[in-house]
Amino acid sequence: MTRRKDAEYAAALGASYVGVIFAGGPRNLTIEKAAEVLAAVPRDVRRVGVFADQTADEISRSADELRLDVVQLHGGASAARIAAIRGSFDGKIWPVCRVAEPPLPADVAELAGLGDGLVLDSYVRGTLGGTGVTVAWSALSEDIDRIRRDIRLFVLAGGLRPENVARAITTLTPHVVDVSSGVESAPGIKDHDRMRAFRDAVAALDSK
Repeated sequence: MTRRKDAEYAAALGASYVGVIFAGGPRNLTIEKAAEVLAAVPRDVRRVGVFADQTADEISRSADELRLDVVQLHGGASAARIAAIRGSFDGKIWPVCRVAEPPLPADVAELAGLGDGLVLDSYVRGTLGGTGVTVAWSALSEDIDRIRRDIRLFVLAGGLRPENVARAITTLTPHVVDVSSGVESAPGIKDHDRMRAFRDAVAALDSK
């Protein structure tokens, strides 16, 4: 989220998580701007900060200032880095696995075991996310099934939008779906009609 009114609307639609980005790109925020955006989010909606290659100290300071519930690691995630962040952050840590095509990386099961959740996102050279490129859901389904027991919370990202989220959920059965560009009219500018359509598509599956 880059605008307070969009974060507020996401919460009103029933979002479980609302995120702000510190990993670069057109949605990147300062801490001050992120605080303004998150001020509209009630405390029963969990706050996620998306980070790249910041140090553990930088991440923990940002998390404390913004009262983040989750740190999403879009930069390099390793056992040592996750341990360093845990030393000063009491919330959840979600390492990100970015894939262009199968198979999943060899270390993904280890990352899943070390983190409190695993984010599966699409890999596009030169950017850390928000590209609108989808993950190869069907091709990765067997790989995901093999490591599912290691994943505490499976978060699916990468090119999700109202038109395809139901198929993605049916194929990979994630616990959480993560959307950004798929509900935007321009980078960082959320389209409230598309946000509602995305929520409705997910809710339709939940009701079955």
